[in-house]
Amino acid sequence: MSRTMEQNMRTTRITLALLLLLTIVLSSCKDDNGSGVPPIDPSIEIPEGSEIPFFVINSNGNTIPDEPKVSGSLQVFVNQQLVFSNPIGIELRGSTSRSFPKAPYGIEFWDQNGEDVSLEILDFGKEEDWVLHGPYSDKTLLRNVLLHDLSNDIGRWASKTQLIELNINGEYAGVYVFMEKVKRDGDRLDIEPMDQTVTSGVELTGGYLLKIDKTSGDTPGAATYTEELGFRSDYSPNENVHAFDAFGNKRGTETYFLYEYPRADAINSAQKDYIQQYIRDFEDALVAEDFSGATRDYENYIDVNSFVDFFILNELSANPDAYRLSTYLHKYQNNKLAMGPAWDFNIAFGNDGRSATNEWIYEFNDRNPNDLWLVHFWWEKLLADPRFRATVKTRWTALRSTQLSQTTIDSKIDNWITYLDANGAIDRNFTQWPVIGFALPFNSFVGNSFEEEVDYVKNWIQQRATWMDSEIQAW
Repeated sequence: MSRTMEQNMRTTRITLALLLLLTIVLSSCKDDNGSGVPPIDPSIEIPEGSEIPFFVINSNGNTIPDEPKVSGSLQVFVNQQLVFSNPIGIELRGSTSRSFPKAPYGIEFWDQNGEDVSLEILDFGKEEDWVLHGPYSDKTLLRNVLLHDLSNDIGRWASKTQLIELNINGEYAGVYVFMEKVKRDGDRLDIEPMDQTVTSGVELTGGYLLKIDKTSGDTPGAATYTEELGFRSDYSPNENVHAFDAFGNKRGTETYFLYEYPRADAINSAQKDYIQQYIRDFEDALVAEDFSGATRDYENYIDVNSFVDFFILNELSANPDAYRLSTYLHKYQNNKLAMGPAWDFNIAFGNDGRSATNEWIYEFNDRNPNDLWLVHFWWEKLLADPRFRATVKTRWTALRSTQLSQTTIDSKIDNWITYLDANGAIDRNFTQWPVIGFALPFNSFVGNSFEEEVDYVKNWIQQRATWMDSEIQAW
């Protein structure tokens, strides 16, 4: 080999080595996903030695609106080590809670072009849509976490939750709950996928996800319903057939079902016709039932056990919104209508004055007849059925000795409190939000310390469960 060839090969090797070094240096300036998220602001203090994930969000100078999402970035640290980094879209979410200083957010993982992208984060499955719930009037910080844990424990899927701390646009925002958004997915609500080509056959029977709720939180138009968004039940809370047309501004006697999956902008007319007729057939069978025979025609349409578990979870927590707001229903392919998943319990467990230890939530209408969102007739009718009550009694009795025992619930609460306290998050949260000892919206109890707030919830659950034991055993 000539000297010239040897020199050329040596030069080539040096050039390649320099290019490799440059590539490594440049990649170190980017996040794990290669998204080019800018370095964290050095003025942001990330707690040292904390096992609690610390989320840092920058909205790139954008004011965060209700919608649409604006661009931003997310970096997640555990023990001051960067474990996740990626562009996001972010918006406000929630109903009344969005007016609180500690606002809730919806975030979506984006690629560098602003397109949705599914990614794994922490120990959650691969997805793109997430929720950051900011417990504010819930001074235990745990009501949603507790109920979602209990739902999953009894075998009813609810969004996975993780307590985190949040810094947004350079300001510490306290303890938040990072949650899966309720949506169809193999790692979430595993109903079958359906696209606009499905118009007949077994595929038309599912999956569906519906919701009874306001149309836009507490913003203008929250009580305005259209044919594009969903459909109305034929019946009032008193089982009367409506004598007026559907849609427009809601009346208190109306119950609407909103399309969640397929989405309102994606569901086709055949799919609308199918799910509307299915609900109509179920309701007709339930209204006609007098419970005198050996069979129940309404049972041909619903997964009774899912209705029982939904009832137990909402009644144990005495959730004032139960059955009438934030209420999901779903239907698997070639299967019956099921209740759930459970959602939105920040004013439950005695936080709200309507959340009492000794009243049935399904009887909400008797105490609040003029509310715009009333409990639909299903629940009063079902609870009038001795067979449905017997199923509730059997299930409740079994759960009270296992997943819903006081010992189990107290232990679950204590574990979360220990997790927060050992990592210093409780002090940091209430230094930022000094709300202990002050009455906030919905607070029926005001403790003078965090410990009093937690003890109140434990005692409240014990009283509630004991009352339900007595009531249900008498059925």
